[in-house]
Amino acid sequence: QVHSIPQAADTTTTPKGLTEEMRPPGDTSRKYVKVDSDGRAYSTGRRKSSVARVWVWRTPPDDEAVVTVNGQTISTFFGGHWAQRYTLLAPLFKTNSAGMYSVAAQVNGGGISGQAEAVRLGIATALQGLDISLRPALKQAGFLTRNAKVRERKKPGQA
Repeated sequence: QVHSIPQAADTTTTPKGLTEEMRPPGDTSRKYVKVDSDGRAYSTGRRKSSVARVWVWRTPPDDEAVVTVNGQTISTFFGGHWAQRYTLLAPLFKTNSAGMYSVAAQVNGGGISGQAEAVRLGIATALQGLDISLRPALKQAGFLTRNAKVRERKKPGQA
C-alpha cells in the first residue's frame, strides 16, 4: 500500500515531515514522529540495554546549534571517546545538516557505545520526522535500522 506524502505550500522554507496524526491505522513504522507545537521532534532510540529519548529542533539562523546528552555537551559526556562522538553526530554529517539542528538527549542503561548508538538512532528518526527528504540518505546509511543484537545470557556449565 502506497501512502501519499502531504506537501507544504513552500517546501524550501518549511520542510515537511510525517507526524503522528498522519499515521494510517495499523501502521507501526518509525517514520511518523511526534512534533510538538515548538517544532521539536521527539523519538526514542535503543541499542543493547541503552535507551535514549531524543528531541531535535531546527536552530534559528542567529543561534548556534547545540548537542547535549543528559544535560552535558557531547565533549563533556563522551570525553576523549572520539568514535562515540562521531557515531552520535553521523546522521547530521550524512545529511549535511550539522549546525542546522539542535539536539537534546536523555540516555540511560548500557555502556558508552550502546548509548551513542541509541542516541544516533533517535537523532536519525527525529530528523526524518522534521524533514522527510532526509529519509533516503539516512536509510541508505543504515541509521534508521534498530540493531537488535543483545549480549547473550550466561549459561550453566560455561566458562
